[in-house]
Amino acid sequence: MRELTIGLMSGTSLDGVDGVLVAFSDGALQVLQHATQAFSLEAKAELLALNSPGGNELHRAALAANALVGVYADVVQQLLERSGCSAADIQAIGAHGQTVRHRPQEFDGTGYTLQLNNPALLAERTDITVVADFRSRDVAAGGQGAPLVPAFHRQVFGRAGEAIAVLNIGGISNLSLLGEQILGFDCGPGNALMDYWCQQHTGQAYDADGAWAASGTVQPALLAALLAEPYLGKAPPKSTGRDLFNPAWLAAKLQGFAALAPIDVQATLTELTASAIATCMDSYGKNSKLLIVCGGGALNGYLMQRLQAALPAVQVQSSAAHGLPPLQVEAAAFAWLARQALLLQPGNLASVTGARGNRVLGAIYPA
Repeated sequence: MRELTIGLMSGTSLDGVDGVLVAFSDGALQVLQHATQAFSLEAKAELLALNSPGGNELHRAALAANALVGVYADVVQQLLERSGCSAADIQAIGAHGQTVRHRPQEFDGTGYTLQLNNPALLAERTDITVVADFRSRDVAAGGQGAPLVPAFHRQVFGRAGEAIAVLNIGGISNLSLLGEQILGFDCGPGNALMDYWCQQHTGQAYDADGAWAASGTVQPALLAALLAEPYLGKAPPKSTGRDLFNPAWLAAKLQGFAALAPIDVQATLTELTASAIATCMDSYGKNSKLLIVCGGGALNGYLMQRLQAALPAVQVQSSAAHGLPPLQVEAAAFAWLARQALLLQPGNLASVTGARGNRVLGAIYPA
């Protein structure tokens, strides 16, 4: 029997919402439709601001969550119209929400992870069952709450008897190592710092195809200072976000490098992302001869070139070559996680997150 599920993802890049309509049949999945909607400049600015302490946060966060659900509902409507499906045809929507704080195991030993969302409102707006709040149960079980995609990566990209690495480059980069044992963790910055620096100095939201960075020169001293960040040398399980890799972090690292041209800083930030990923592969993914890349970073041609140069013994390929275009993978993962929740099946991997065991993830808001 074919089951239809929608996955919605708005990641740390803060560029907007990706949605997919996924069909599950006999354990296999197929993306039937993909829709995307960019955030308005005002929405993006507010979501970015809520990553840091500020005035009247609770009120602003609640309204930002409502506005986010408005975008989610629009994307769901696009998927239904394009597919010819009705709300009654859809088993569930997996809605990740927008991460604004991610501090597992900190402060009191448990810590927290916070995704802005209003799944009750989304269920009302769409008349479809919504599954949300995927990360909290893993954190409650002593885990990092991230990354959650390795189990899904195993499902769609895994090959029996073969070690394969899957890399998602959003605002943060996270790596899944698929083999006899599955590992997964956040490598470090993905697009977040590159996007910020590009916007500040060119007015563009991102460095299209990495062309600006490709015209600059990597600065070894600055690169060494960036790579000295303790997180990058920490052993997994580990996860991170804009709580660490943010403009304040970059400003502190740039002290003493004020004379550098912005274009050279961009080249160095791109090299930082590639180098951090390559170090993780060298340390934990030596058996992998294939690196499948998804997320917005897979569309950055210069970054992909730098990854290939840093990993000469590994074949670096876009996920598009393996059946799923880069901007569909994470949204499809949350469609899969929603289905797992409805089936009362685990969505995490304790070997990845460090949780005390595998857990059913997500809270269910019936239609």
